Amino acid sequence: MRIKDIERFRVDVPWGRLKTTDKDWAALSGERHRGLYEQLMLIRRFEEKLLDLKAEDLVHGPVHTSCGQEGGAVGAMAALATQDRINGTHRMHHQFLAKVLNSTTPADYDPIAIKAFPDPMQQSVTTTLSEIMGLNTGYCGGRGGSMHLRLPEAGVLGSNAIVGGNIPHAAGYALADKVLGRDAISVAFFGDGAMMMGTAYESINLAAIYGLPVVFFVENNLYAVSTHVDEQTREARLSSRGASLGVPSFEVDGMDLVAVNKAMRTAREWIAKEGGPVLIEAKTYRFLHQQGPLKGSNFGYRDKDEEAAWNERDPALRYPEALKERGILSEEQAGEIDARVRIAVDRAADAVLETAPGENRRRIIPSLWPDTTTVESGIRGDLSELKGQRTAEIGDFAQDALKSMKFADVIAQAMLRNMERDETIIIMGEDVHRLRGGTAGATRGIVDRFPERLYGTPICENGFTGLGLGAALNGLRTVVEIMYPDFCLVAADQLFNQVAKVRHMFNGGFSAPVLVRSRVSAGAGYGSQHSMDASGLFALYPGWRIVAPSTPFDYIGLLNSALRCDDPVLVVEHTDLYQTEGPVPEQDWDYCIPFGKAAVRREGAEVTVLAALTMVGDAIAGAENAGIDAEVIDLRTLDPLGLDWETIEASVRKTNRLVIAEQTTHGTGIGARIAQEAQERLFDWLDHEVVRVAGTQSSPVVSKVLERAALAGQTELEHGLRRAMGRG
Repeated sequence: MRIKDIERFRVDVPWGRLKTTDKDWAALSGERHRGLYEQLMLIRRFEEKLLDLKAEDLVHGPVHTSCGQEGGAVGAMAALATQDRINGTHRMHHQFLAKVLNSTTPADYDPIAIKAFPDPMQQSVTTTLSEIMGLNTGYCGGRGGSMHLRLPEAGVLGSNAIVGGNIPHAAGYALADKVLGRDAISVAFFGDGAMMMGTAYESINLAAIYGLPVVFFVENNLYAVSTHVDEQTREARLSSRGASLGVPSFEVDGMDLVAVNKAMRTAREWIAKEGGPVLIEAKTYRFLHQQGPLKGSNFGYRDKDEEAAWNERDPALRYPEALKERGILSEEQAGEIDARVRIAVDRAADAVLETAPGENRRRIIPSLWPDTTTVESGIRGDLSELKGQRTAEIGDFAQDALKSMKFADVIAQAMLRNMERDETIIIMGEDVHRLRGGTAGATRGIVDRFPERLYGTPICENGFTGLGLGAALNGLRTVVEIMYPDFCLVAADQLFNQVAKVRHMFNGGFSAPVLVRSRVSAGAGYGSQHSMDASGLFALYPGWRIVAPSTPFDYIGLLNSALRCDDPVLVVEHTDLYQTEGPVPEQDWDYCIPFGKAAVRREGAEVTVLAALTMVGDAIAGAENAGIDAEVIDLRTLDPLGLDWETIEASVRKTNRLVIAEQTTHGTGIGARIAQEAQERLFDWLDHEVVRVAGTQSSPVVSKVLERAALAGQTELEHGLRRAMGRG
C-alpha cells in the first residue's frame, strides 16, 4: 500500500482549537468579570473547607474536589441562562455552585460595590454544604450528598456517581425542550474517562441524529483516577469523537475562564443557527487526587514537575492577574473579594456545626440529621396522580357493549388513544418507526398518526433508555420499547442505577414517568438470549412498578394507569398472548385498572394459585385437568411492593394452600420473593408449605424439546397442584 494513493477524507463539521482575543475579554463587562472572579474564589475556598471538614470526620463519604478546574466551570456557566439544564458527575461542586450562584445573583451585580455577600447567594452556599454533609437542610434532604446534587429551579437536574451515566440524560433534557418548543439548551459535563464509554458515543450519536440542542462538555483532566488519557486511547484528541459523528467539536484551554466562556457562547450560537449538538473538550487538570487532599504524585501516577507546570496555570492565580492587567480589578479589590468568600464559606460551616458538649471538637448539629423514619420515602410516589381516574373491570360492562379483539391489536390502539389524549407521550426504540408498526406491530397506526413522536433508534439500549429518562425528567412521558427482555441487561445501568433510583436519591417530589414495554418470547424458539422474562430482575429495584396483563381488557386498563403514573412502570407482555382474543369495550377505553389489584380468574376452595401472563390460562386448565378445585388469582401487578396481599390472604384463609406459578427459569423468577413474603404473612393459615412452580435452572435454548423442558407450563403446574394437595 502506498500512502499517496489514499484520498484523505475531509471532516464536514467545524473541528479545531478555539483561541481567545481581546474581543472575547470585552464580551464580558467589568462587573461580570469581577463577579466571575468571586465565583471562582468561592468554589476554591468552598472545596478547601470541605477538605478541612473531611479531616475532622464531619463529611461522610468521598470528597471529589475540582481544584484547578473551577475556571472552566465558571466560564461555561456564565454563558448559560437559568432555564438551561445541566448535569454532571460525582465531581460537580464547581459546576453546581456556579450554576446555582448565577441563578441567585442580583441583576447588575458587582462584588466591589457591596460590603456583604448577598443573602440569596449565602443561602446557596449553606444549602449546598448541608447537602454534601448529608443534612436535612440540603437541597435533596441530604440524600444526594456530594455526588448527587440537584436543584431544578437553577437548571441542575442531577449529578451522577456512575461514570458516563449522566450523558444521555442531558440529551433527553434537550429532546424534551425541542419537542415542547422551549428556548433552552442542555449541557452534559463529564470527564476523559467517561469519554471512553459506549454511553458517551451512544448519547452523542443520538443527539446528532435528532438534532438536539445539547452541549457535550468533556473535562479532559488527563487522568481517569490514575490512568493517563494516552493509556486510554490511541487518539487522545477527544474532540475527534464528536467530529467523527458529524458534531461540531472544539478544543479549548480549560484553565482559561474566558476561553471556556467563548467556547460555550460559540456552541450556543451554533445551536441557535444550525441546530443540533456541539462537543467541547476543555483541556484541564485536577490538582488533587481523585478524592481527598493528596496529590497524584503521592500515589505515584503523576510526577511533581507535571503538577508544578499545571499549578502555574491555576485559574485562581492567572485570571485575577489578567483582570489586574486590564484594569478591571485591583490587588486590594481581589483581596477583599477573597476575604468575603472565605467569610461566606465559614458562615455556611457555622450554620451546620456546633462544639460538642464537654469536648474540644466540632460536631454536626443533631437536629439537622434527616429523620431515619423517612429512609424509604420517595422510593416511588403515592399514586395521587391517579386519584379521580375512573376504574373498571370487565364485569362492569354489559355484554352488548363489548367486542372481541386480538391482544396484539389492542396494544397499538390503546397506545394511540393515550397519545391522542396526552401530547407529551413519545415512543423510542429500535424499528418502532418502520415495518408498519415495529417488529411486533405495537406502533401500528401511530406511525401514520404521530410519526414525529416516534423515535426509531440505533441499537443502543443503554443510550436510548437514558435519553428517555432525561426527557421524562424534563416534561415528557417516555415509552421505551426494549425489543426482548434479555436486552434490558444491555441497558442495566440506566434501568436500575438511574431510572429505578432517581426519585429516591434526590428526595422525591418530582416525577420520572418512564414506561418500558418488553415482550417475553419464551417458547418461540428464539434461544437463550431472546427468551427471558425480566420481571424478577426489575422486582429487585422497588422504584419500578411492574404490570403483567393477561387479557386485552386488562392491557387497556393497566396501560392507561401506567401512562398516567409518575413512577417508572414496566409493562410485561407475552408473545403467546398476542394472537389470543378477548372482550374489550366497543367504545369506552378510558378506564383504568388500579396498580396492586389482582383478579380472581377461577374460584376454588382447595388451593390458591398465583399466576400471571400465560400461566393464568395454564393454571385454570391444569386445575380442571387435575380435578383440583383451585382458586386462580391473576396477579396483574408483580412488583413486591404492589402485590395484592388482601386478595391473596382472603383466598389462602379459605384454601389453606398456596402455589406460585411462573413460566420462566427458576433463578430469575420472582416466585421465591413472593413465597418468602407469603410465609411471613400467611403462615397461620397455611396447612402445607408454599409450592413454587417454575422453569429449570436452564435458559431456554433453540431446540424445541429442550426449550419446552426448560420452561414451566400446564404439566408442571398440575404436578405442583398435586404436591400442594399431598398427592405426590
